[in-house]
Amino acid sequence: MSFLKYTAIIFLSLIVSNPIFGQINNIDSYQVALQQIRFTSTEKSIIPFQKLEQLSITHLVLGTPQVQTNVFSEHLDKYASVSHYQLPFQDDFINLDNWLKSRKSAGDNAFIIEIWTDEDFKSDKLVQIKTLFEGIPVVLVNFDSKYFDLKNDTENTLKFDIQTLSGYWHQSLAAQLIFGGVSIEDGKEAKGVRLGYSPIASVGMKENILHDSIKSVIEQGIAARAFPGAQVLVARKGKIVYHEAFGKHTYEGEQILSINDIYDMASVTKVSSGLAALMKWYGEDKLNLDAPLSKYLPEAKGTNKADLKMRDILTHQARLRAWIPFWKGTLVGNSRNPWQKNWDNNRNNDYRFKAKTFRLQASKNYSIEVPGGLWLHKNYPDKMASYIFKSPLNAKPGYVYSDFFFILMPRLVKAQTGQEFESYIKTHFYKPLGANTLTWNPLRFFDTTRIVPTERDTFFRMTLLQGNVHDEGAGMLNGISGHAGLFGSANDLAKLMQLYLNKGIYGGERLIAEKAFDEFTRCQFCPDNYRGVGFDKPLVQYIPGKSSIAKEASPESYGHSGYTGTFVWIDPKEELIYIFLSNRVYPTRESRAIYDLNIRPRIQQSIYDSFKN
Repeated sequence: MSFLKYTAIIFLSLIVSNPIFGQINNIDSYQVALQQIRFTSTEKSIIPFQKLEQLSITHLVLGTPQVQTNVFSEHLDKYASVSHYQLPFQDDFINLDNWLKSRKSAGDNAFIIEIWTDEDFKSDKLVQIKTLFEGIPVVLVNFDSKYFDLKNDTENTLKFDIQTLSGYWHQSLAAQLIFGGVSIEDGKEAKGVRLGYSPIASVGMKENILHDSIKSVIEQGIAARAFPGAQVLVARKGKIVYHEAFGKHTYEGEQILSINDIYDMASVTKVSSGLAALMKWYGEDKLNLDAPLSKYLPEAKGTNKADLKMRDILTHQARLRAWIPFWKGTLVGNSRNPWQKNWDNNRNNDYRFKAKTFRLQASKNYSIEVPGGLWLHKNYPDKMASYIFKSPLNAKPGYVYSDFFFILMPRLVKAQTGQEFESYIKTHFYKPLGANTLTWNPLRFFDTTRIVPTERDTFFRMTLLQGNVHDEGAGMLNGISGHAGLFGSANDLAKLMQLYLNKGIYGGERLIAEKAFDEFTRCQFCPDNYRGVGFDKPLVQYIPGKSSIAKEASPESYGHSGYTGTFVWIDPKEELIYIFLSNRVYPTRESRAIYDLNIRPRIQQSIYDSFKN
């Protein structure tokens, strides 16, 4: 039976005996909340919500809340884009009926109704609400169960009977239950189908070691101007147990960093977008890693890239050049590419551009907007691809980290699927995950104040970059590329990483076949080349000061770093996800304190210390 056609009403009832907030990392409060939940019906078809990409979810507070906290609604937002409304409670439900009609007209198709009333809530009122929501998935949440009389009405009803409410975790678990971040039966916790949230101690980690160590390293980094602010997320055993933000958006500004802020992911884009598509195709036997590039990207035929093996390309040993500063090739007096004569790599933008490159005004032909008042010719992205195809191969074989293939990834996706890159990635991965902040060009969807600035560009775009991709090449590709350009929040990035840790399953759905992870995350050419397929891996032998990851990271672990100060790492052996987000390039990329102080690997080591020592 299709979920969207199924109708049931679910009650989550909590008696408010103590509205005082419990501590987030109070393990006793968490365990009490777990033990107090009782299922009185076996009907569970409506939860957890599934097929998030098909749902437009609305949360309505009906009445006046008696707990002054937004924990429930904030945790709903962690799982999906949820619209929030409030109406007064009325016995005849006329206002609810009118509101529901307006929301259905707007396209909403799943509802979470949080009821607060000082009056008895008898079965006849339940029948009225059932009638209003007939044919619509709806969860009724009541935080004061003494008002419900359900003795004669248990059909299609799932009641969570929680005897006391101590605060934070009761409300958090209510939201988690709806989305499958937790599964609870007879007071015992079972693994959910999506990421959950729990105290640090719940997954065998020591709070004082984790919290104090991370805080100390981050504060040292801010003091040394490694970054004006940063945030760290740690998930273990399917639970986000630590997510804190430190510092500000900028050194001189006043905006405090929030855990919901959105970052420029830089090269974390590589493993968070196009690589997911490649793994999907590999799992469907549509990708042979030992086949030539030209099999999947016909444009490569007739070039020196045509016969390069996909495996070699994705482990950065295909003799591809590292990158091309494409914008410098648009300046009068410079050659088109750095391997040609008359290339001056020290040039800054003097606004003397070659024909059919940049102009200072938009037009039909100059339609690609680049920050700083620049407009690029509509055909120049094709020129950029041609320069990659024409580029000479490195003279010597061996490992050279290259952007080239991932710059071409949108063209490869279009060639293989007929779909645009952004649409394909969002449809097949981000939307099913509920990872709605993962996007290119985030200013289309989010306010500037939520987006952390990267650099004050003083050599090309001559402006502050905030919500526009930091990478110059991606900026010339309309902000959409496979090597850079992805923005997002740590919470949403964690969903994608959990999909990877689960070997392709999230929310009860398989998005990528398991065999893809077995292949892509293993070291391909050890000991000469330690990379996985697309993923970074630990050095074969740990070298203090050189390794970008902690010594304790297992050989099975994998991840990637980003130039703007981002980092993701997954350790399957420990069921561990580590995400570090910062804007280390603010105000300039010349700052190297994040590397000199080994910020990211030190934090990662403290994570291992919290459960190994």
